[in-house]
Amino acid sequence: MEQKYADIIIDISHENLDKTYQYAIPKELWDKAVIGALAVVPFGKGNRQIKGYIVDITTAPKLKVEQIKPISEIVNDALIIESQLIHLAYWIKDTFGSTMNDALKTVIPVKKQIKAKEKKTIRLGVTVEEAKDYLVECKRKNNKGRVRLLEELILQEELEFEIVTGKLNIARTTISDLEKLGIITTDVEKLYRNPIRKQELQKKNIELTTQQRLIADDIIKEYQEGIRKTYLIHGVTGSGKTEVYMEIISEVIKEGREVIMLIPEIALTYQTVMRFYKRFGNRISIMNSRLSQGERYDQYLRAKNKDIDIMIGPRSALFTPFENLGLIIIDEEHEGSYKSESPPKYHGREVAIKRASLSGASVVLGSATPSLESYKKAMEGEYKLYSLSSRIGKAELPKIWIEDLREELKNKNKTIFSVKLRELIEDRLSKNQQIMLFINRRGYAGFVSCRSCGHVMKCPHCDISLTYHKSGNLICHYCGHEELMPGKCPACGSKYIAAFGTGTQKVEEMVKKEFPQARVLRMDMDTTKNKDGHEKILAAFSNHEADILVGTQMIVKGHDFPMVTLVGILAADLSLYAGDYRASERTFQLLVQASGRAGRSSLPGEVVIQTYQPEHYTITTASVGDYESFYEKEYAYRDLLMYPPAAHILAILVASKDENKAEEMASQIGEAAKQWVILHLESKSTFIIGPAAAQLARANDIYRYVIYIKKREYNGLVQMKNYLEEVMNRMELTKDCMTQFDFNPMNSY
Repeated sequence: MEQKYADIIIDISHENLDKTYQYAIPKELWDKAVIGALAVVPFGKGNRQIKGYIVDITTAPKLKVEQIKPISEIVNDALIIESQLIHLAYWIKDTFGSTMNDALKTVIPVKKQIKAKEKKTIRLGVTVEEAKDYLVECKRKNNKGRVRLLEELILQEELEFEIVTGKLNIARTTISDLEKLGIITTDVEKLYRNPIRKQELQKKNIELTTQQRLIADDIIKEYQEGIRKTYLIHGVTGSGKTEVYMEIISEVIKEGREVIMLIPEIALTYQTVMRFYKRFGNRISIMNSRLSQGERYDQYLRAKNKDIDIMIGPRSALFTPFENLGLIIIDEEHEGSYKSESPPKYHGREVAIKRASLSGASVVLGSATPSLESYKKAMEGEYKLYSLSSRIGKAELPKIWIEDLREELKNKNKTIFSVKLRELIEDRLSKNQQIMLFINRRGYAGFVSCRSCGHVMKCPHCDISLTYHKSGNLICHYCGHEELMPGKCPACGSKYIAAFGTGTQKVEEMVKKEFPQARVLRMDMDTTKNKDGHEKILAAFSNHEADILVGTQMIVKGHDFPMVTLVGILAADLSLYAGDYRASERTFQLLVQASGRAGRSSLPGEVVIQTYQPEHYTITTASVGDYESFYEKEYAYRDLLMYPPAAHILAILVASKDENKAEEMASQIGEAAKQWVILHLESKSTFIIGPAAAQLARANDIYRYVIYIKKREYNGLVQMKNYLEEVMNRMELTKDCMTQFDFNPMNSY
């Protein structure tokens, strides 16, 4: 019988994850020595007994057998969160294909602390009635900063200083002036003293609708009975999914357990957090990509020290070290940002369900446009499905117009505004209501090409066209290469070289030209690159400092602006041409989400969808919000062509600075995959596409080749991946090439 060995990490911190030590596992400990187990081992020359975590088990010794010390003992029932996270990392490595080290670095936080050692809290220094009187005076003087701060303090009584200066975008001088007047006070206390305010919990309860109450009560009842499931809430935009989440969260934390709530976009943070502050006080924390490594680590510490009950954030918040996790919520679960684009290429939804099973927690998914994967599982009974079919309060779903751009062109309308959209914009401006214009593009215009010879300006480092920006420069959005717009074609010398396509900057210009009376804001990757860029633009629009918001996808996801009564979707079908099997699904989701921004209060909303393909099933079903019909048509197409979720795809990306080596490595992997198929007699159920040059064949002077493997059963693809990993370890070219596995990729390579 072979000897077993364990790789053990002694210091579980991010910078020491590469430092594993190998120990022999005595036969009597084989059953207890599992991935994530806490072991006691002899360490160093003095063999002092210290604890470490098992991160891998193998039968191959790394040193001479006589030099490998045995494990002393396995700590029984060590309910330590690190053990659970290491177990989760191993599952990620095994399920999605990555190294254990990459998986560990995903789930273990960076060990770094920030210097800040105090927390400032701003409170009213006068009675609420006195504050209201002063608020009237500030409104009369049009002092917007003071108005914004006082309105929040009247509602909440206290606010963290960072929230006021960051999320609310209040100048420090405004705070100082109000302090001098005695209107507010600033308290300073040691960081992370966040006492829960029980009276606030009771005060902020919201009356649920009948539909909301039925869903919340059913999930809470099963939770209290010890039943743990995955639930999918399919609720139309504005139906109040967040109120249902909060009701369930309230019950879970009453039982002394903790909650992780995932949100897809950093732009959602402000509105979501303020709603949670109103309900749960200071027992929540935020995780997002704009925090420094030290700030992120401090949030993990707060969770580990039980200073908070709820963590809100994007995908990375999944690994918050709550020791008594009771619930994971994934809002807008269809979003592509829940899938990691760097190794390990895990999907947050699947990892959430696995973590919930390890913790004895429930999972709640919510979306107006569920992913096909989740809806299929709900249809098959793997998830429990609920529907919220109507908006809350007096809000009605918007009236939707489909405008055929081919007809507009026939009628000599060459602008980006259809007659209907122009008419409705004028109407809303006259009524002092707000408008959102959504375009699925970035930059000033699209590619630059020559009308004489057809030459397209491309990045010298990447195989993609350069994008023209207002600065007069051409920019590559993959590697950042920048060059001047040429005055004539470099290929044929013609002066007829120009930018084609319409980006957000160009739309902003056209809006200002067509509607000079309108105040316009633009929100895209370029205007939000600075810290708090999202919040500043959203706060300005929310304060009605602009009439029209022009933007990319980030403006249509989850935001709630009561005065927005018109949404214009320019070139709605543009994303249908993405050359990706998910293109129709993404387009449907974008159209429904964009439409959902209109008419979210008592004011009725309208949506104009401008398209060259008004008859396409994606456009027709989105225009009436018919998810079920879209699902049926789209699933039939996926089933026919063996695309997820009807089947599964394993993408294998091979990259190298040497094109020949990348091509040869991809060819060898392709041959190994074919051998596996022959060996397992699966030629009729497994399909191998490629190897071929990737869609982005060269990026940053690195050549890329891709292989796609299709199969109905996911586990079969995992087995093939494991086999290919073994084969690749024996290949000479492995040291010269980088190889990545990606199950059910969200984007084409």
